[in-house]
Amino acid sequence: MRWLTFTGLCFLIIFGCASHPTINPHLPEAGKSKKGYALSTENVFPYLWYRKGLTDKSEIGFRLGLPIYGSGIDYSRVLYQKDNKWDMINLAWSVNPNFNFDATYYKFKTKKSPTGYLKSRWWGIRGMIIRNGITNHASNRLGFLFGMQRNPRWGIEFGYFHDPTAMPITEIFNPKWDPTAEGVSTRFEDKPMKDPATGFPSEYSRLTGLSFSIFFDLDAPKKKKK
Repeated sequence: MRWLTFTGLCFLIIFGCASHPTINPHLPEAGKSKKGYALSTENVFPYLWYRKGLTDKSEIGFRLGLPIYGSGIDYSRVLYQKDNKWDMINLAWSVNPNFNFDATYYKFKTKKSPTGYLKSRWWGIRGMIIRNGITNHASNRLGFLFGMQRNPRWGIEFGYFHDPTAMPITEIFNPKWDPTAEGVSTRFEDKPMKDPATGFPSEYSRLTGLSFSIFFDLDAPKKKKK
């Protein structure tokens, strides 16, 4: 409980202004649904998620944020499968201060645990488009993500998606980066990291490209007491 409280406080303090779908770490099944909630750096508050298999190759997902940020819809389609590995594409649209559209190519791999549960791990390449962000400008991002689910109750996913027109990739770990500083290329001058009106990360901010989420499956079997 203390760990969850600490994690929640971190999410309230450190947050971006974009959001992404909670993916199904296993193959779709026609008619099968899953539901749960997630905590993420992208949203100040938790959001609810629901996924349903349309066929054994496709799935649709819905998210409902509080009050609305983090809400969205997405569609997944399996492109290739062999044994315990498969490739999948996901298209997602999200509601947040920087309304974003994602296209992600995933590669999954599962392994059966001693308890019989199929542990899953995955990585992906994501393109992220913000057509009209919080400061009324566009941002196009590209990056990688990684995730895992080692038990049926929860899993994690993290990634970073960079906009090379907003800041040099060599400066993403520099907390003192200032696009208006002397010696910085003039092409970055009109790319503010924060929205002057609200103080929120702008569509150009590195925080907008940061993604870290912990998702919980409410349909997972409860852990048996010894």
